Amino acid sequence: MRVSNCDSCSNYQYDEDYECYVCMVDLDEDDMSRFLSGGSFDCSFYQLDNEYLVVRKQM
Repeated sequence: MRVSNCDSCSNYQYDEDYECYVCMVDLDEDDMSRFLSGGSFDCSFYQLDNEYLVVRKQM
């Protein structure tokens, strides 16, 4: 199984209709083909899902 950074991305969310995790960003055709090819993929929409980041800004 290929490990990607999608697991820690805030755009990777659970969809109750499909009952699995999906990317909420619409990738263009070139990005989608690189993602599906299984090679290394650097998503330009990646955002770290760090819920404590908001708390640090409030302090």
